[in-house]
Amino acid sequence: MRLTSIVFRAIAALACSTVLLPVHAQAQDREVPYWASIRAQVLNLRAGPGRAYPVRWTYKRAGLPLKVVRVHEGWRYVRDPDGDEGWVIASLLSPDRAAIVIGEGLADMRESNDGRSRLMWRAEPGVSGKLGKCDGGWCQFDVSGRKAWIKKNRLWGAE
Repeated sequence: MRLTSIVFRAIAALACSTVLLPVHAQAQDREVPYWASIRAQVLNLRAGPGRAYPVRWTYKRAGLPLKVVRVHEGWRYVRDPDGDEGWVIASLLSPDRAAIVIGEGLADMRESNDGRSRLMWRAEPGVSGKLGKCDGGWCQFDVSGRKAWIKKNRLWGAE
C-alpha cells in the first residue's frame, strides 16, 4: 500500500471520529434518570451493556415509555412499566416522551385539565401514547391521534 493511501485513510478516519465525537459525548451528558421511548419495532433488553450478554426480554412495541437510570457508552440501563430492568442499545431509544395507562379500570380522557370537562374517551390500562405537557395533576395524552387530558397519576412515564 502506498504511503499516500495510508495517510489519506488516517486523515479520513480522524475526520469521521471528530465529527461523531460531539454527538456521542452529548448523548452521554444527559443527566439520569430521564425518560425515553422505544424507537424500534423490536428491542432486546439484555443482562449487560453489550451484544454478547444474553437477551432477558424482547419488546415488540414501539412508543413504549422507559425510564433510563444509567448510561454506559452506547447502552442504557432502563426500567419498564412492569419494573423489569436491563440494558438496551441507545440508538433504539427515542427522546420523545410517552406514557402508559396504569391502575384499575378505565381512565377518563377529558377535553381539558379539569375533572368536570367533557369526557372524550376512556383508556384501558396498558394503552400507551405520546405524552404532552402536564398541568395541575393532568397531562395531555395522544393515543393514535386522539388527544385529551388524563389524570397524571393514571400514567406511568409522566413523573
